[in-house]
Amino acid sequence: MDAAVHAQLTDKESLARYASHADGRAGARRLRSLAALAEPAESPMETRLRWLLLRSGLPKPEVQTELRNAEGRFVGRADLYYDSSRLVIEFDGGNHRDRLVEDNRRQNLLITAGFRMLRFTYADLNQPEVVAARVRSALGHSASLEPTVRKNRVRKASLDTARRNRSVFSCLLGFEEDRS
Repeated sequence: MDAAVHAQLTDKESLARYASHADGRAGARRLRSLAALAEPAESPMETRLRWLLLRSGLPKPEVQTELRNAEGRFVGRADLYYDSSRLVIEFDGGNHRDRLVEDNRRQNLLITAGFRMLRFTYADLNQPEVVAARVRSALGHSASLEPTVRKNRVRKASLDTARRNRSVFSCLLGFEEDRS
């Protein structure tokens, strides 16, 4: 779905409409969940990294965000981005070696402009807890489910919802579901 959104073959709203017309059919609920998560990622591995972060209870990052310095000059585009922490997250695929000099220059521009950066590779995705811990630390989060205060009460996502989301992401990402 992300590839189709990136290629502008569809958009999130069209996917949501299609999913709503599929009510009652096998997979309709999963289709609605996936349509809600669709973003214009440039690679399947960026999508997998984003889903890993969401599955870990981290906030939804922006996707393919153009970043500018204080003077408004374009300094780069982030695979994933958390504006509140000025945190850029990059997935370095196989072509990274071919673009190493260009990527290093872009990273220098981003850091000089005040952005922080984390880089991950395919091997990192095999250690989802480590990836999530690094991102959580960079965001300043101490818990996997960040509490929100509403009407003098602290609320967290329901455990059933969190388990269901982990189950969907586990299936999509090919991870074993932890049933503990």
